[in-house]
Amino acid sequence: MMTFNEKRKNKSIIRIGDITIGGKNDIAIQSMTNTDTRDLKSTIEQIAALKAEGCDIVRISVFDKECVNNIPLLKKAVKIPLVADIHYDFRLAVESIKNGIDKIRINPGNITDENNIKTIVKTAKEYNVPIRIGVNAGSLPEHLYSIYKGPTTEAVLHAVKEQVDMIEKWDYNNIVIAAKSSDPMETVEIYRLLNKSFNYPLHVGVTEAGTLLRGAIKSTIALSILLYEGISDTIRISLSDNPIHEVSVAKDILTFLGIKKYGVNIISCPTCGRTKIDIIKLANVIEEKTRHINKNINVAVMGCAVNGINEAKYADIGIAGGDGRAVLFKKGQKIKVISEDRIIEELLEEIDKC
Repeated sequence: MMTFNEKRKNKSIIRIGDITIGGKNDIAIQSMTNTDTRDLKSTIEQIAALKAEGCDIVRISVFDKECVNNIPLLKKAVKIPLVADIHYDFRLAVESIKNGIDKIRINPGNITDENNIKTIVKTAKEYNVPIRIGVNAGSLPEHLYSIYKGPTTEAVLHAVKEQVDMIEKWDYNNIVIAAKSSDPMETVEIYRLLNKSFNYPLHVGVTEAGTLLRGAIKSTIALSILLYEGISDTIRISLSDNPIHEVSVAKDILTFLGIKKYGVNIISCPTCGRTKIDIIKLANVIEEKTRHINKNINVAVMGCAVNGINEAKYADIGIAGGDGRAVLFKKGQKIKVISEDRIIEELLEEIDKC
């Protein structure tokens, strides 16, 4: 079976701060702060938390001069590439670039004046800052609605092509493309066409995906298909929740597709009438306590001593529950029996030894 990199189109190389995307470079995980960028303390704290969770690139809202002025302070506080999210006011893009932002995102649906876009491109070229063309199906340029009678896939592609042509006209090709829909299968269709049509890196995601569970499901559907086909250079999981979850879901998608490994994998059974210990609680506690352990190992938390060991015999370490106790095993081999109140401590000790 072909690997992800073997399926990938060899896109142009773009540098965002100290992260390089495109070509055969690693997929970068992106998220976005939901703090008020003018609130320096809370924004720094959230950016730092996102970085600690494994985020590679963070986007911030830039909606006034105070946000722009905070860019150098944010960059000094946390060493991670920052992207300025710009809407309506082209001057904020220009000033963000001059204040050291690593990339800008502009929306062709609300920055439409050609002279203003030319000013952005001229400044980006001077500072060698990438421009992400960020098209959303729900906010297309007005003239395209009259042509296509709605936010169709063709209308989205038209919006991207118009903006790419405009930027290339001024001899600039430091470009990243995103064109998102809130519908996962429409998102797949759009990105397949983008991948065929352009040689620029693609930032992939389902926009306005929704709440934690449903948003994660929608995003996983679209991204799994596209990543399996070798399409993506950066990804974002857009959730109406703490952005830390966006990074966690993105890491799991990349891990379970075999593209990149992010630490401990928990294998746990769904429980049944034979279960005599609290597997649901144990599995969740172990998952939480191993989140930041960077070891490529499988840990099994199984409810039944009868079948548990056999069903999880390929796990590096695990337990199979009994009545107030559990069997601790490695690679399918029984090590010892432990009491229920010692399961978490014993498992963590064994994980530490792996």
